[in-house]
Amino acid sequence: MAKLLIQTQGFENQQLELRPGVNRVGREGQNDFTIPHPSISSQHCELILSSDGVVLHDLDSTNGSFVNGQPVGEIWLEPGQRVRLGEVELLVESTEINVSIPKFERAEPTPAPTVMLEDGSFVCPRHTDLLATFKCTHCAEVMCSGCVRMMRRQGGQPLFLCVICHHKSERILTEKGKAKKNFFGFLDTVRFKFGGRPKN
Repeated sequence: MAKLLIQTQGFENQQLELRPGVNRVGREGQNDFTIPHPSISSQHCELILSSDGVVLHDLDSTNGSFVNGQPVGEIWLEPGQRVRLGEVELLVESTEINVSIPKFERAEPTPAPTVMLEDGSFVCPRHTDLLATFKCTHCAEVMCSGCVRMMRRQGGQPLFLCVICHHKSERILTEKGKAKKNFFGFLDTVRFKFGGRPKN
């Protein structure tokens, strides 16, 4: 299973054993992995584990995320790399996922009604307890980090694909992992889903 080992003094022998999907790391207890160090932000980063490996996505943390000494926003991790979150050092021991899943026929997911909250953010149609963090550039579907499909590409940057039409998707995050509060950016999407595009 994918695993990172904490090597900073005071945290020796502690490890982050990742589960498939999104693993949130931060200083506060609501994260999947809590690292109580003052240089770690309350919500510092996401470690997203898929069959292709592990993507690190920094959540606009105060002290940043680094891989082999270089600041990163979003990058695939490789075994042997050194990750630094704030002042906490970790070693990437493995990025593999070992899950045996029986074969079965699965229908492609279909779009669900998009729900907008009072602050202008959107709820993931498939995980109603999570905010949508991606938007498809083709069909305008919104989805959370657990729904979006990830692919490797040259240069180490992940490519995110729509769960519905498989076209390119882009993040709709602002600081601290909150969805954009721009209502008009999504108005066409909502109207299209519930009765066509607005007339000129």
